Amino acid sequence: MRRTNAAQPPETTPRTALVAGATGIAGAALVDLLTQEGWTVLALSRSGGAADPVRPGVVPVAADLTSPDSLAAALAGTRPTHVFFTSWSRQETEAENIAVNSAMVRNLLAALAHAPLEHVALMTGLKHYMGPFEAYGEGPMPDTPFSEDEPRLPVDNFYYAQEDELMAAAERQGFAWSVHRAHTVIGFAVGNAMNMGQTLAAQATLCRELGMPFVFPGSETQWNSVTDMTEAGLLAQHMLWAATDPETANEAFNVVNGDVFRWRSLWPRLAEWFGVEPEGFEGHIRPLEEQMAGMGEAWKELAVRHNLAETDLGRLASWWHTDADLGRKVEVLTDMSKSRLAGFTGYRRTENAFKDLFLRLRSENLIP
Repeated sequence: MRRTNAAQPPETTPRTALVAGATGIAGAALVDLLTQEGWTVLALSRSGGAADPVRPGVVPVAADLTSPDSLAAALAGTRPTHVFFTSWSRQETEAENIAVNSAMVRNLLAALAHAPLEHVALMTGLKHYMGPFEAYGEGPMPDTPFSEDEPRLPVDNFYYAQEDELMAAAERQGFAWSVHRAHTVIGFAVGNAMNMGQTLAAQATLCRELGMPFVFPGSETQWNSVTDMTEAGLLAQHMLWAATDPETANEAFNVVNGDVFRWRSLWPRLAEWFGVEPEGFEGHIRPLEEQMAGMGEAWKELAVRHNLAETDLGRLASWWHTDADLGRKVEVLTDMSKSRLAGFTGYRRTENAFKDLFLRLRSENLIP
């Protein structure tokens, strides 16, 4: 691969990107980056971003990814050159995850059969290596750090089904593709169902207001092991890099911040930021779904008292997702060598990513 870090498209070539999942953590970061780089962005979401202010360069698109008819109607007059797919829909079983999430990829790309597509970038994650939620980190797994050349696990996995749909459409429609396997993503997106940064901010805020310790909810392995994460802005840079450099075409890449840390060291520093007393792993897992059960009313009272912009705790915190990530009893660590050798040099310090997010939440009046 050519060792360049092509972070933006040539200025002489106007390009239009369609971002699927534009209101999510990764999608919102992509919309921000692409508009900064002068792209026209078709921001696709179920609501069409109806509650968002009008932004230069952003064209809201309301469509249901599970409905071919909805997509066909919404996209008939569009001509994107690039697609960034960051959306997924959580289902009760992995069989349902496969059926629904693979169909969303298939439906979107079929609705764009008329478009001059050059590249489609698909965001997935480390369940590619660890298995689906039904058997998360419980079956056979490759050694860490996870590398892109590992074979698929012998289990059904909706990430595999999404990749298969992507590659089949690329063969039919003649575009290049890339897959981006992120670890837990830190970023700003109110109402997102997979949002550890905002979840921990809500936990710490409640702990401070109620005089409770800031209790680590995860496993002994996660508390003590070396691990990594992915900041949303870095993920956006990575997806744009791969989508605009022809030497990275038709490849899968891991994408994490580039640093490593241990929760036993980071947790007290996050607690210090909020002015709460940290409490680490003490013999057993203490899930947030149990710690924070029934806290909706306490948050509403807190929000009214501090005149916060969001009184619904469920739109800021996703206890189940943070419990799933921090409750894992296996080491989770990712190899970024493939991206580095291909020329991607982006880097974030995870502690700074958390604290930058906390400052953003405060500036948006979402935490006091």
